[in-house]
Amino acid sequence: MSQQRVLTGITTSGTPHLGNYAGAIRPAIAASHQAGVESFYFLADYHALIKVQDPARVQRSTLEIAASWLACGLDPDKVWFYRQSDIPEIPELTWLLTCVAGKGLLNRAHAYKAAVDKNTLDGEDADAGITAGLFMYPVLMAADILVFNANKVPVGRDQVQHIEMARDFGARFNHLYGEHFRLPEAVIDESVATLPGLDGRKMSKSYDNTIPLFASPAEMKKLILGIKTDSRAPGEPKETEGSALFQLYQAFATPQESQAMAEAFASGIAWGEAKQALFERIDRDIAPMREKYEHLMARPGDIEDILQAGAKKARAIATPLLTRLRHAVGLRDLREAPTRADKGVVKVALPVFKQYRESDGKFHFKLIDADGALLLLSSAFDSPKEAGRCLGELKAGNAAGAAMLQDGSLILGPGVSAAQVEAALDTLRRADDEKP
Repeated sequence: MSQQRVLTGITTSGTPHLGNYAGAIRPAIAASHQAGVESFYFLADYHALIKVQDPARVQRSTLEIAASWLACGLDPDKVWFYRQSDIPEIPELTWLLTCVAGKGLLNRAHAYKAAVDKNTLDGEDADAGITAGLFMYPVLMAADILVFNANKVPVGRDQVQHIEMARDFGARFNHLYGEHFRLPEAVIDESVATLPGLDGRKMSKSYDNTIPLFASPAEMKKLILGIKTDSRAPGEPKETEGSALFQLYQAFATPQESQAMAEAFASGIAWGEAKQALFERIDRDIAPMREKYEHLMARPGDIEDILQAGAKKARAIATPLLTRLRHAVGLRDLREAPTRADKGVVKVALPVFKQYRESDGKFHFKLIDADGALLLLSSAFDSPKEAGRCLGELKAGNAAGAAMLQDGSLILGPGVSAAQVEAALDTLRRADDEKP
């Protein structure tokens, strides 16, 4: 694969807002114009079902989000733009990955753990109200990525764990059935804007503090006028730092315009005047796109045609891969004779623990990956027996070993996350389970 494949999913659970535009849509569309990059953008409507049980809302959100991306300049002829539920290979791959995914790793997924912790805090049963959909979310996300063998997946920091899980599931499948998947990498862009909402917190549907991307001019102006500010009167200098109003202005303005607004703040611009300036600056960018958006929303059939064409284009990649995967796992024509490869699929190297003694007489152990990179290093032990006991707890996944991961007695290797270590440990445990 000579070109880089970059994949981005957009959950169809609500109406796009200014934060979505500045933080995801605008930079993603700009990235789609890079040379040597194949860009995949999909409407994650299966994911939406995990938290939305309102069919009309899911359908409406799918239409609004598709129209928003197209109105903002996404060219479906130059990228892969499709609806998740139009690719039947994705749920099929989800099942194949489910059959190799470690439950222990899924138990540690952030969203599931947070739901369990909340139930425990509330005195409820640990799994009260938690669906299998929430629990299996990381496997579906892995299928989204692996079905197109994406190289890179732009995500926020809260999603990095899911990319590491996708790597683990893909590596596990490759280990059992041969090399089929390219293991993806998470891409975190620290420069991507996180816009404040009406109340100063992160703009989010969860906080009900959003400004819809394509709100009418009257509605947008009304919402902007409602942005919380302090009590400083006209003529009093105002701080740009921590100002939601200034941050929103800066996200749309040129550097020169932002500098001029900063000077106006220092000179004591009235809040009403600043809000009017913010509305005019945002509307200058949004108005031309709003016109295209409204045109698209009035023609849902045109959007459906675009998505169907995108699905056909995407399935041209996904269908041959699933044909190979079905064959690899043994879902085959019964007239076909088993191959020599079935008797010994190439095995990949596993992570390994090493114990050693330092010159000071203290005992240590470390975990290294198949390429020799350090994943985990223990603190010092007075005897090999103590080191061996801790190592055994860690290998077995017992509470004592897990506690050492939490309290700092075990040190992560450079650039290594706890999720990577857990994935390596799960791989070793499964390998032990398969030994005759």
